Amino acid sequence: MKALALIFVTLCFCVISFLAFSHEGHLQQAPASDAAAPATAAAPPAGGTRDAKTWFTDTELQDQNGNTLRFYSDALQNRVVLLNVIFTSCNDACPLITQKLKQVREVLGDKADGITFISLTSDPLRDTPAVLKAYTLKQGVDGPHWLFLTGDKAQMDLVLGRIGQIVPTPEQHSTQLIVGDVANKRWSKIRPDAPAAAIAQRLQLLAMPVAER
Repeated sequence: MKALALIFVTLCFCVISFLAFSHEGHLQQAPASDAAAPATAAAPPAGGTRDAKTWFTDTELQDQNGNTLRFYSDALQNRVVLLNVIFTSCNDACPLITQKLKQVREVLGDKADGITFISLTSDPLRDTPAVLKAYTLKQGVDGPHWLFLTGDKAQMDLVLGRIGQIVPTPEQHSTQLIVGDVANKRWSKIRPDAPAAAIAQRLQLLAMPVAER
Protein backbone atom coordinates (compact mmCIF):
# COMPACT_ATOMS: atom_id res chain seq x y z
CA MET A 1 0.00 0.00 0.00
CA LYS A 2 2.88 2.37 0.77
CA ALA A 3 4.32 1.71 -2.68
CA LEU A 4 1.00 2.43 -4.36
CA ALA A 5 0.62 5.61 -2.35
CA LEU A 6 4.08 6.72 -3.45
CA ILE A 7 3.33 6.16 -7.12
CA PHE A 8 0.04 8.03 -6.75
CA VAL A 9 1.86 11.08 -5.36
CA THR A 10 4.51 10.82 -8.07
CA LEU A 11 1.92 10.67 -10.82
CA CYS A 12 -0.02 13.61 -9.42
CA PHE A 13 3.17 15.63 -9.76
CA CYS A 14 3.65 14.36 -13.29
CA VAL A 15 0.09 15.29 -14.30
CA ILE A 16 0.71 18.87 -13.19
CA SER A 17 4.06 18.97 -14.98
CA PHE A 18 2.68 17.51 -18.19
CA LEU A 19 -0.32 19.79 -18.36
CA ALA A 20 1.97 22.79 -17.96
CA PHE A 21 3.67 21.75 -21.21
CA SER A 22 0.82 22.24 -23.65
CA HIS A 23 0.33 21.04 -27.21
CA GLU A 24 0.48 24.65 -28.41
CA GLY A 25 3.89 26.26 -28.65
CA HIS A 26 5.71 23.11 -27.56
CA LEU A 27 8.53 23.50 -30.04
CA GLN A 28 10.06 26.57 -28.45
CA GLN A 29 13.71 25.66 -28.14
CA ALA A 30 14.90 24.75 -24.67
CA PRO A 31 18.44 25.49 -23.50
CA ALA A 32 20.73 22.66 -24.55
CA SER A 33 21.70 22.04 -20.94
CA ASP A 34 18.21 21.13 -19.77
CA ALA A 35 16.30 20.02 -22.88
CA ALA A 36 16.89 16.39 -21.99
CA ALA A 37 17.39 16.76 -18.25
CA PRO A 38 16.21 13.73 -16.27
CA ALA A 39 13.11 14.01 -14.13
CA THR A 40 10.78 11.56 -12.42
CA ALA A 41 7.99 10.33 -14.66
CA ALA A 42 5.25 7.73 -14.39
CA ALA A 43 7.04 4.79 -12.79
CA PRO A 44 5.80 1.46 -11.46
CA PRO A 45 5.55 0.96 -7.71
CA ALA A 46 8.59 -0.25 -5.81
CA GLY A 47 6.83 -3.48 -4.89
CA GLY A 48 7.81 -5.26 -8.10
CA THR A 49 6.44 -6.49 -11.39
CA ARG A 50 3.06 -7.49 -10.00
CA ASP A 51 2.41 -3.97 -8.69
CA ALA A 52 3.61 -2.44 -11.98
CA LYS A 53 1.16 -4.60 -13.89
CA THR A 54 -1.62 -3.52 -11.54
CA TRP A 55 -0.72 0.14 -11.97
CA PHE A 56 -0.21 0.30 -15.72
CA THR A 57 -2.96 -2.30 -16.26
CA ASP A 58 -3.23 -5.01 -18.87
CA THR A 59 -5.86 -3.04 -20.76
CA GLU A 60 -6.30 -4.56 -24.20
CA LEU A 61 -5.42 -2.14 -27.00
CA GLN A 62 -4.95 -2.53 -30.75
CA ASP A 63 -1.80 -1.69 -32.66
CA GLN A 64 -1.55 -0.26 -36.18
CA ASN A 65 -1.72 -3.77 -37.62
CA GLY A 66 -4.94 -4.64 -35.81
CA ASN A 67 -3.21 -6.90 -33.28
CA THR A 68 -4.62 -6.93 -29.74
CA LEU A 69 -1.96 -6.22 -27.11
CA ARG A 70 -2.12 -6.08 -23.32
CA PHE A 71 -0.64 -2.74 -22.33
CA TYR A 72 1.70 -3.92 -19.58
CA SER A 73 2.40 -7.56 -20.46
CA ASP A 74 2.81 -7.14 -24.22
CA ALA A 75 3.95 -3.53 -24.68
CA LEU A 76 5.89 -2.60 -21.52
CA GLN A 77 7.10 -5.60 -19.54
CA ASN A 78 10.90 -6.08 -19.49
CA ARG A 79 11.45 -3.48 -22.19
CA VAL A 80 13.23 -0.20 -22.58
CA VAL A 81 10.51 2.07 -23.93
CA LEU A 82 9.80 5.56 -25.16
CA LEU A 83 6.18 6.66 -24.77
CA ASN A 84 4.50 9.62 -26.40
CA VAL A 85 0.97 10.74 -27.26
CA ILE A 86 -0.26 11.80 -30.69
CA PHE A 87 -3.40 12.10 -32.78
CA THR A 88 -3.26 11.58 -36.52
CA SER A 89 -5.34 14.58 -37.60
CA CYS A 90 -2.85 16.91 -35.92
CA ASN A 91 -1.10 19.11 -38.48
CA ASP A 92 1.67 20.61 -36.35
CA ALA A 93 3.13 19.07 -33.19
CA CYS A 94 2.44 15.38 -33.72
CA PRO A 95 4.01 14.84 -37.16
CA LEU A 96 6.99 16.97 -36.17
CA ILE A 97 7.58 14.90 -33.04
CA THR A 98 7.06 11.68 -34.98
CA GLN A 99 9.77 12.78 -37.39
CA LYS A 100 12.05 13.69 -34.47
CA LEU A 101 11.59 10.20 -33.07
CA LYS A 102 12.31 8.73 -36.48
CA GLN A 103 15.62 10.62 -36.34
CA VAL A 104 16.26 9.18 -32.88
CA ARG A 105 15.88 5.65 -34.21
CA GLU A 106 18.23 6.48 -37.06
CA VAL A 107 20.82 7.77 -34.58
CA LEU A 108 20.45 4.59 -32.52
CA GLY A 109 21.11 2.43 -35.57
CA ASP A 110 21.24 -1.29 -34.74
CA LYS A 111 20.64 -0.51 -31.06
CA ALA A 112 17.13 0.71 -31.93
CA ASP A 113 15.97 -2.92 -32.16
CA GLY A 114 16.29 -3.23 -28.39
CA ILE A 115 14.10 -0.21 -27.67
CA THR A 116 10.34 -0.05 -28.18
CA PHE A 117 8.64 3.21 -29.12
CA ILE A 118 4.98 3.40 -28.13
CA SER A 119 2.78 6.16 -29.55
CA LEU A 120 -0.64 6.31 -27.89
CA THR A 121 -3.50 8.14 -29.55
CA SER A 122 -5.40 10.85 -27.71
CA ASP A 123 -8.18 10.60 -30.31
CA PRO A 124 -9.33 6.96 -30.24
CA LEU A 125 -12.75 7.75 -31.74
CA ARG A 126 -11.07 8.61 -35.04
CA ASP A 127 -7.71 6.87 -34.79
CA THR A 128 -8.64 3.29 -35.63
CA PRO A 129 -5.90 0.74 -36.34
CA ALA A 130 -6.34 1.39 -40.07
CA VAL A 131 -5.98 5.15 -39.59
CA LEU A 132 -2.86 4.63 -37.46
CA LYS A 133 -1.43 2.31 -40.11
CA ALA A 134 -1.93 4.95 -42.79
CA TYR A 135 -0.22 7.49 -40.52
CA THR A 136 2.82 5.26 -39.99
CA LEU A 137 3.17 4.69 -43.71
CA LYS A 138 2.87 8.40 -44.47
CA GLN A 139 5.47 9.23 -41.82
CA GLY A 140 7.78 6.39 -42.83
CA VAL A 141 7.80 4.86 -39.35
CA ASP A 142 6.03 1.53 -39.81
CA GLY A 143 8.33 -0.99 -38.16
CA PRO A 144 8.35 -3.88 -35.69
CA HIS A 145 9.72 -1.87 -32.77
CA TRP A 146 7.30 1.06 -32.94
CA LEU A 147 3.76 0.49 -31.70
CA PHE A 148 0.91 2.90 -32.42
CA LEU A 149 -1.86 1.99 -30.00
CA THR A 150 -5.57 2.73 -29.85
CA GLY A 151 -8.70 1.35 -28.20
CA ASP A 152 -12.12 2.54 -27.20
CA LYS A 153 -12.32 5.84 -25.33
CA ALA A 154 -12.63 4.26 -21.87
CA GLN A 155 -9.58 2.08 -22.50
CA MET A 156 -7.46 4.97 -23.73
CA ASP A 157 -8.58 7.26 -20.91
CA LEU A 158 -7.44 4.62 -18.41
CA VAL A 159 -4.06 4.00 -20.02
CA LEU A 160 -3.32 7.67 -20.65
CA GLY A 161 -4.27 8.49 -17.08
CA ARG A 162 -1.78 5.94 -15.80
CA ILE A 163 1.09 7.71 -17.55
CA GLY A 164 0.08 11.12 -16.25
CA GLN A 165 -2.05 12.22 -19.18
CA ILE A 166 -5.49 13.74 -18.63
CA VAL A 167 -6.85 14.54 -22.07
CA PRO A 168 -10.18 16.44 -22.16
CA THR A 169 -9.66 16.92 -25.92
CA PRO A 170 -7.12 15.33 -28.30
CA GLU A 171 -5.26 18.65 -28.63
CA GLN A 172 -4.66 18.92 -24.89
CA HIS A 173 -2.27 16.00 -24.64
CA SER A 174 1.23 16.63 -23.37
CA THR A 175 4.07 16.54 -25.86
CA GLN A 176 6.60 15.33 -23.30
CA LEU A 177 8.40 12.08 -24.03
CA ILE A 178 8.54 9.44 -21.31
CA VAL A 179 11.44 6.99 -21.39
CA GLY A 180 11.84 4.02 -19.10
CA ASP A 181 13.67 0.83 -18.27
CA VAL A 182 10.58 -1.04 -17.17
CA ALA A 183 12.30 -4.01 -15.52
CA ASN A 184 14.50 -1.81 -13.33
CA LYS A 185 11.87 0.88 -12.70
CA ARG A 186 14.02 3.71 -14.05
CA TRP A 187 11.95 6.46 -15.70
CA SER A 188 12.45 10.02 -16.88
CA LYS A 189 10.79 12.55 -19.14
CA ILE A 190 12.35 14.48 -22.01
CA ARG A 191 11.25 17.57 -23.89
CA PRO A 192 10.48 16.79 -27.53
CA ASP A 193 12.68 19.66 -28.69
CA ALA A 194 15.76 17.99 -27.24
CA PRO A 195 18.28 17.04 -29.95
CA ALA A 196 17.75 13.59 -31.44
CA ALA A 197 21.26 12.61 -30.34
CA ALA A 198 20.50 13.54 -26.72
CA ILE A 199 17.30 11.48 -26.69
CA ALA A 200 19.15 8.55 -28.26
CA GLN A 201 21.89 8.81 -25.65
CA ARG A 202 19.36 8.66 -22.82
CA LEU A 203 17.78 5.56 -24.31
CA GLN A 204 21.18 3.91 -24.78
CA LEU A 205 21.98 4.48 -21.10
CA LEU A 206 18.69 2.91 -20.07
CA ALA A 207 19.34 -0.07 -22.34
CA MET A 208 22.77 -0.75 -20.82
CA PRO A 209 23.06 -3.57 -18.25
CA VAL A 210 22.69 -2.17 -14.76
CA ALA A 211 26.25 -3.18 -13.82
CA GLU A 212 27.68 -1.05 -16.65
CA ARG A 213 25.81 2.16 -15.85
